[in-house]
Amino acid sequence: MNYQKQIATFWEQLQGTIELLLSSRTDDRFDAETLLKEYRDQLKEIDDNLTFHFEHDEDVDDRVDMIFGCDGFPESIPSVLSLIGAAPELSGIRFKAFNHRYDPVPQQINMGDEECLLKDFWCRLVEIGDSLHLEIYLEDAPVVLDMDPRVEAVMIFLDALIGEYELMTRITALDWFDLPPEPEDYGLTPLRRLRREFDAKKHQAKPLGIVLH
Repeated sequence: MNYQKQIATFWEQLQGTIELLLSSRTDDRFDAETLLKEYRDQLKEIDDNLTFHFEHDEDVDDRVDMIFGCDGFPESIPSVLSLIGAAPELSGIRFKAFNHRYDPVPQQINMGDEECLLKDFWCRLVEIGDSLHLEIYLEDAPVVLDMDPRVEAVMIFLDALIGEYELMTRITALDWFDLPPEPEDYGLTPLRRLRREFDAKKHQAKPLGIVLH
């Protein structure tokens, strides 16, 4: 099956099951796990990096946002855009590409049993030629990134601060370091202040991908 046909098949399947999905909703959760697994499996056939999640802002309206991303892999950005470009108009749900900036930025994120506070993370945004490198500082920086829930929390904070798309296309490298005793003495910036500094520098950076170290 070719790429465009796979995308069309995904939307056809979703259109045929959307009422079942929405009827299983409790607040921002859906109990139709089998159906959600089918969506994930179909997306993997289109592009192995495609992901989705749901959000709902009750202050805006009662519709649910289904947000598609690519798990930080810039090579899959075209897949997200192609998928959204073919999305149908359906009542009760909106389809969006990538996590956008949040206002206000969340001050804490719970990752299982661990509470991750924005104030505990520091950063340095470094200009190297025409690229931007972002350094993240935290206590006892992990050696294996995917083993530490704080890493996922930081990525969520970064989406909220600067947006998933710009994170992938403007930050060339993302490195992790131990937090020194006096961060200010090392020229570090609280992570919560990253947005202003990033916006001031992002246009000087050649749009590239992100490399996790």
